[in-house]
Amino acid sequence: MKPARRELLLRGGALVLLLDARDLAWGAAIVAVRVWPADEVTRVTIESDAALSARHFVADNPSRLVVDIDGLELSPALRELVGKVASDDPFIAGVRVGQNQPRVVRLVFDLKQHTAPQVFTLAPVAAYRHRLVFDLYPTTPPDPLLALIREKELAEQQAAAAVKDALGELIGRLGKPPLAPPVVPPVLPPIAAASDPMRQTPAPEAMPPPMAQSRIDRLVIVAIDPGHGGEDPGAIGPSGLREKDVVLAVALQLREHLNRNAGMRAMLTRDADFFVPLDQRVAKARRVQADLFISIHADAFFTPQARGASVFALSDKGASSSAARWMAERENAADLVGGVNLKAADATVMRALLDMSTTAQIKDSLKLGHEVLSRIGRVGRLHKGSVEQAGFAVLKAPDIPSILVETAFISNPEEEARLRDPAYQAQLVDALASGVQRYFARNPPLARSRVL
Repeated sequence: MKPARRELLLRGGALVLLLDARDLAWGAAIVAVRVWPADEVTRVTIESDAALSARHFVADNPSRLVVDIDGLELSPALRELVGKVASDDPFIAGVRVGQNQPRVVRLVFDLKQHTAPQVFTLAPVAAYRHRLVFDLYPTTPPDPLLALIREKELAEQQAAAAVKDALGELIGRLGKPPLAPPVVPPVLPPIAAASDPMRQTPAPEAMPPPMAQSRIDRLVIVAIDPGHGGEDPGAIGPSGLREKDVVLAVALQLREHLNRNAGMRAMLTRDADFFVPLDQRVAKARRVQADLFISIHADAFFTPQARGASVFALSDKGASSSAARWMAERENAADLVGGVNLKAADATVMRALLDMSTTAQIKDSLKLGHEVLSRIGRVGRLHKGSVEQAGFAVLKAPDIPSILVETAFISNPEEEARLRDPAYQAQLVDALASGVQRYFARNPPLARSRVL
């Protein structure tokens, strides 16, 4: 053997001795596995330090999704996926993981219902490395408008049954039916008092006249959009409070509050911890023919000193301030973090939807924004005393007045603590609901072509 070749081999052997088993392993290493169950879609994410490729097919009897991932060896991190599937997952009954072939791992998802799966990859972004994503959708998506109507009918039946039971109990106690119902004196609106704009709790002001019933012959629908969710945590406060969690808590309470109004129902773009792409949030609101759209957020800024709530409407002429422009750019990047299957999206439809903003929509959005801003200003400090405007993608429904509410700066330690406080959340919900009611009182929704 020639001396030069022998020296080369010795050096190579010395290098091998310095490497551990992880360095010698072939293929990608698993960073994390995550499961995001929801009634609309269950997402499974496999995060790795290198890009993965996968093939999949759906089998029947029983229904299952089979995925073969190239470039992987079976590892304890991948086996964790089995234990992360919850028993109440709407789609997945269980997962089996095995080494199908050398350097090929097979995942078998046992399914509870027929699904229309989407499998795609995401490039590294933010804190994430390479992601392989499985989205399990139902083959027949539920009708959200029909669900709202049935929900309203059920609530009315329950209310009627409660009144009947209460009346029966009263008659039982009295031994005979009452001669006449009690006379309730009319409640006069309070006299509006001069208000000090610097006071946090000014004197109550008279509500505008209620919605004219002659102009409302159908269900009034408010779309509530809790920002971020699932793979996208949103902003994170100094003590770890995640934006996606606090805005969902506020949205759920706001839905309950608005649903107490006769003839009104609230629809959430997400009611659990899962991600919804920005265009789908808009599409959901249009699918139920929403009368209003409110996107709820709690953003962060470069410095912890930033504080105060803000309300934004759409702008077709540029942002009203550099801060508004920065906020819009940050929120519009949510799809990159949350993860969108670009191959499945109809780019033409998405572009058309986001370019159909109208002057009338923006005008009505500013009216709604003013009502909401005036109410949340009574709960806490405002970042700016007027409705700001910027090109938020989620506000671009052409026919629905839409606003985005930044409830507070979660990056501010004091405001993060308030956002975590259930009492403050309740005050915020009351303010948001009051703003919605005042908007409808001044701008009654018009009748639709069909009665809901």
